[in-house]
Amino acid sequence: MDSRAKFLGHPAHQMLIVFPLGLLATGVICDLIYLFGGPPSAATASYWMIGLGIIGGLVAAPFGWIDWFAIPRGTRARAIGLWHGAGNVVVLLLFAGSWWLRHRGLPDTPDTIALVLSFVGAGLALVTGWLGGELVDRLGIGVDEGAHVNAPSSLSSRRVHERAGARP
Repeated sequence: MDSRAKFLGHPAHQMLIVFPLGLLATGVICDLIYLFGGPPSAATASYWMIGLGIIGGLVAAPFGWIDWFAIPRGTRARAIGLWHGAGNVVVLLLFAGSWWLRHRGLPDTPDTIALVLSFVGAGLALVTGWLGGELVDRLGIGVDEGAHVNAPSSLSSRRVHERAGARP
């Protein structure tokens, strides 16, 4: 099933999710560095990574929402998409809680609850990321119909089902 929200011929949601995933994961890594004796600047870096990751998640979400509405009702893909999306809302809420608790205090000395929220958010993000992979890799959501190993560039005027060497 082809994506409804595209940028330069590729699904916008799939391009944008790398930012919040990377930023939030980096925030968790910085938290671990801080927890295992790293400098307070690691916790400060985590504060900023989490804040930027939340913004990235809010930017990516509407494009996933648009694509989800295009999935036929009553399908496995629609159900998995709902779990994926709802789970990611919870992920963002967990990280937002962690960020807010850090913002209230000193970002370089997060309390235990702030750390727990980020770790739980990261664990849930692994599950929702797997669900997103299931949607794309197993169920073909966001994949051009007729995609193949010799498909033309998404920037070309040729249709994806046209084979290399064939005349348009």
